[in-house]
Amino acid sequence: MECPKFQSKLEQLQEFDETKAGVKGLVDAGVEKIPSIFINHQYIQEKETSFSSAPGLCIPVIDLEAEHGELVDRVKEACEKWGFFQIVNHGIDLPVMEKVVEGVKNFHEMDTEVKKQYYSRDAKKKVIYNSNFDLYQTPSANWRDTVFFLMAPTPPDPQELPQVCREIMIEYTKQVKKLGNNIFELISEALGLSPSHLKEMACTEGLFVVGNYYPACPQPDMTLGFNSHTDSGFLTILLQDQIGGLQILHKNQWVDVPSLPGALVVNLGDLMELITNAKFKSVYHRVLSKEVGPRISVAFVFRMHLNASKVYGPMKELISDENPPIYREVSVDEIISCRYKNGINGIPLLSYFKLNT
Repeated sequence: MECPKFQSKLEQLQEFDETKAGVKGLVDAGVEKIPSIFINHQYIQEKETSFSSAPGLCIPVIDLEAEHGELVDRVKEACEKWGFFQIVNHGIDLPVMEKVVEGVKNFHEMDTEVKKQYYSRDAKKKVIYNSNFDLYQTPSANWRDTVFFLMAPTPPDPQELPQVCREIMIEYTKQVKKLGNNIFELISEALGLSPSHLKEMACTEGLFVVGNYYPACPQPDMTLGFNSHTDSGFLTILLQDQIGGLQILHKNQWVDVPSLPGALVVNLGDLMELITNAKFKSVYHRVLSKEVGPRISVAFVFRMHLNASKVYGPMKELISDENPPIYREVSVDEIISCRYKNGINGIPLLSYFKLNT
């Protein structure tokens, strides 16, 4: 009897990648045990230790129809203490949000042969589908597939967008850009600056959309849907379905982010922490894998993309002799390229840009 060929990790990654079928392809094939490239030993070890979760804690929920002064105060408190909050009464209708979730789901559930035309690891493309953007860098692959759209400042031609989600993605992008501008104004005021300050810094110009598909996992205790990470941009507005699984790290405890009907999740990214000199925090978060699914989430990340030469550093209005700069100036291309080069590897992205003080 011939012994089966031993495969290195790289060979296993390449074999999985070359199918272009993603994690959904594994599920469709009836896999009952996850391949070894998905086994997250750190997560397994964490579950076996005393690393705690905090079921009683809840991230702030902010009503955007509240009185303006109260609203600014609530946003300031959430940005300083949590880096995450949910928003309600934000002006985007629930049926529109449901159509976006349905559109992303429909894309991922298209025939593999149709999806393959979008499969790529060329991060400079405006429309990309793949499984794990950092597949070859991360210690363990995540149980998810993703479609990416670069929607601003130079969006793709509408015909480049998949037909199954084209119209709703264009419409929802317009609405999220308007909502994002409102949130940036509130954050500017929360920093003690004019409402237009962050917009004038071009923080609102870029928009990168991430449509995640987390299939049901046969061994959810052995892998994650998305490893612990921070977002690289200024601000993320996240739409998630009702399955749940998103957690944030708050005071060394994992806190569940519940799925509230009609709510959107807002979180700050690394560029926001950098320009505020860590007054407002970019927070670690992750997604658990589950036995049920698929879970769908759609993240609208306000950031420029690769080749963006705009340089950002701590705002002069927020630094002083008592509060010296923590980070050096960095171009958007440099911070985004760093994320793609290193992947989600457990090292804080901003650590690469800290000043030696």
